[in-house]
Amino acid sequence: MEENPYENLVNGQMAIIGIDLGTTNSLAAVWKGARGALIPNSLGELLTPSVVSVDGDEILVGRAAKERLISHPSLTASSFKRFMGTKKVYSLGRKNFTPEELSSFVLRRLKEDAEVFLGSPVDEAVISVPAYFNDNQRSAAKRAGLLAGLKVERLINEPSAAALACRVQEEESSSERCLVFDFGGGTLDVSVVECFENVIEILAISGNNRLGGDDFDRIIIDCFCRETGLSLAALAPENAASLLAQAEQCKRLLSEDANGSATILLEEGGIFSFNLTNKKLVEAATPIFNEIAVVVRRALQDSETRPLQLDRVLLVGGSSNMLTVQKYLEGLLRTRLLKSGPPELLVARGVGIYAGIKERREDIRDLVLTDVCPFTLGVAVRNKEDPKRSFMSPIIERNNILPSSKTHRYFTASEYQTQIEIEVYQGESLYCDENLKLGSLTINVPSAPKGVEGVDVRFTYDINGILEVEVRSDVKTMRKLFVDEGNPMSQEEIERRLKELMALKIHPRDKEENRLLLARAERCYAETSGSLREQISLALRHFLRELGRQEERSTRNARERFAKFLDQVDWSRDQNAYFEDEG
Repeated sequence: MEENPYENLVNGQMAIIGIDLGTTNSLAAVWKGARGALIPNSLGELLTPSVVSVDGDEILVGRAAKERLISHPSLTASSFKRFMGTKKVYSLGRKNFTPEELSSFVLRRLKEDAEVFLGSPVDEAVISVPAYFNDNQRSAAKRAGLLAGLKVERLINEPSAAALACRVQEEESSSERCLVFDFGGGTLDVSVVECFENVIEILAISGNNRLGGDDFDRIIIDCFCRETGLSLAALAPENAASLLAQAEQCKRLLSEDANGSATILLEEGGIFSFNLTNKKLVEAATPIFNEIAVVVRRALQDSETRPLQLDRVLLVGGSSNMLTVQKYLEGLLRTRLLKSGPPELLVARGVGIYAGIKERREDIRDLVLTDVCPFTLGVAVRNKEDPKRSFMSPIIERNNILPSSKTHRYFTASEYQTQIEIEVYQGESLYCDENLKLGSLTINVPSAPKGVEGVDVRFTYDINGILEVEVRSDVKTMRKLFVDEGNPMSQEEIERRLKELMALKIHPRDKEENRLLLARAERCYAETSGSLREQISLALRHFLRELGRQEERSTRNARERFAKFLDQVDWSRDQNAYFEDEG
């Protein structure tokens, strides 16, 4: 009999879970058995696609929603993590959602799956975020957790979680310096990490929140449109969605065979085809590789590390599976790459481990993980040449070890000034208007000639991303916490929206397999034509009749037959349309 690694968590004990909220896929984990144990969803799978679809009064999350990207593109949203912390709104049918609200549906589904699997309630989570997320984006991630009914006290940077997982699951504890290359669907994070004994020290981080595997999909689509003369904007929504799905499939196939090729076929007033190889992809994606190099070199420079000083490079994130990316990294760094298990699972394992650290589990609490400030924090100072564009005066520079506390003194800029306004910014630009404003506070000072009176400004930044600003003059001291400053919603608005989102029914877990097959059939129907489309329609109607009988045995048998039929449809299409061997 196989040991149940979760047996101590099934008696009603409250658990803290770790969640990797990804651009493409999300998954949950928990600390158990001296490891970060991954939690399967209702379909028995570890990865839950970060896709949400509206179907009448129901919300679909995961694979069933992903299948509807082609059949119901106007009712389905994906890659919304890229827009966390912005004012973007997704209109799905008659309902409008922000990126964090869509993310909350994914978190809610992971929470429900974890509760069923663990047999215990879950009310708290540690959530991973890209290391280069700014304060607005981190606040949005916390709000997403709140809207999902989760308490989120702690966020952890994704590459830090990956380094933690790699260190814990290896038996060796030798000292080493490694570069963590975390390339997901929508973001790139690079960290340089020093490991020794029970300490994991993040030396430097760099990233790009607008660079990921999705950009390769867009490059492939651009190549297809140039080759065929079609315009993406002019395509029907269903065909545009199909083109995106085929681009993703091409990317996967080319990652499985370095010498293979993949073909995209599209019927749009005629049949258009495009053949892609890894060589063509490398040539077309040169701008992406150049941006990758900028991020990698900045992390190395900030950590004062030369490529030859790296003991290894750790690949993290689903997009790092791409052979073209791996070959480019090998040439750029001239050192060996390491896959410590599937790259798309590593962050989740690390977040599960960190959940155990937060719970102060006996078998993990002595492990020390240090992190760094991802962005420079500073205040605005006068620009004499252009008063409308204030300069940024750094107080805590990027890659300072957290927690960090530093003080600078500033003086009045005008004659007999009686107040000083401290405007707080985050970012790397010389000019404040190109950085992110976190907020401000104003303090009184005695009237005096300019440059005589001044204030001491102390910044204290902790591991939870909370910035405390203390301003001290000769007559007064003021303090302010800068947390959730980018939140446009009041507490009352959050509570009202929480009730509204909770009232929306997420499709029941116990019917997930049936709903997934229906969504697959709708997608296959949208992608095909002729006699095959008629066969799909007949099979779909037969399956619906079996579901209507509400008999468990006949439903199970019908589900198995229908799934095999759809597997054959997908296999036939993939073999005939997508892949050819060169030679």
